[in-house]
Formats: sequence, structure tokens, C-alpha cells
Amino acid sequence: MMNIRRTLHAVNETGLDPELGKSRLDQVFFALSDPVRREILERLDGQALLVSELAESFDISLQAVSRHIQVLVRTGLVQQERTGRISRCSLDAGPLLDAAVWMNRYSKYWQQQFDLLAATLADIDERKAQRKPPVQPRKQTKKRALRKK
Repeated sequence: MMNIRRTLHAVNETGLDPELGKSRLDQVFFALSDPVRREILERLDGQALLVSELAESFDISLQAVSRHIQVLVRTGLVQQERTGRISRCSLDAGPLLDAAVWMNRYSKYWQQQFDLLAATLADIDERKAQRKPPVQPRKQTKKRALRKK
């Protein structure tokens, strides 16, 4: 937990206005809110791709994919390198750190819920172990069934 706080301070030590930091965080969450943009980021993980290569996997126009990429570029999640008409994109996960730090602040609430669930499940298991199994009626063999008739 200490490392996260140090990272948080390192991220905020840029001397930027806190409102600007919130605005950047808003941009990151906005960029991540669209499934096409998330898929673009996944495809760029570990490799640089041309815009045309990125567009191949979508059922939308090249222009629409380009607009999604521009949102990611403005957010800082994608770096674009142009050579003439060719544009190569690569992932820059830096802005995701701010989002991860922000979300991590709320992990304690999830952990409390998981702890409560674990305790409840342990209690259920303990109750089951304390209960004696119900006595099963004996199955009648064919001989017994014939004798009773």
C-alpha cells in the first residue's frame, strides 16, 4: 500500500493544477468507456500497428477507427508516428497509471465484501460439518420385496 501512495505523490508532483489532473482522469475513463477503443488498446499491447491493420478487425469504416484512435491520442494512451500517409500507432500505458491509482483507493471496499463472503462460506461449511447426515432408508432387495408380498 505504501508504494501506491508514493506513486500517487510522484504522479501528482508535476506541479499541475488538481483540476487538470481530474480532467485527464476524465479523459482516460471516457476513452476506456468505448469497446472499440478498448479493443484498439488490446491490439496495441506489445506491438505497433498501422491504422489500416487496426481497422481490419472492426466492422466500421477506416475513418471511424481513425476517430477512435484520435480520442486515444488526445488522452495520451496512443502515440502516433506518421511517415507520409502511413500512420503507425503504439500503446502508451502511462495515463492508465493515474486511473489505476484512483481505482485502487476503492479496492478496500471490495476486499471487505470478499472477507464477508469468505466468513459466510466458512460458517456454512462449519454448519454442514456439524450436522449429522440424514439416515437413508435401507433399500429393499428383491428377496425382501417378494417376502412382503
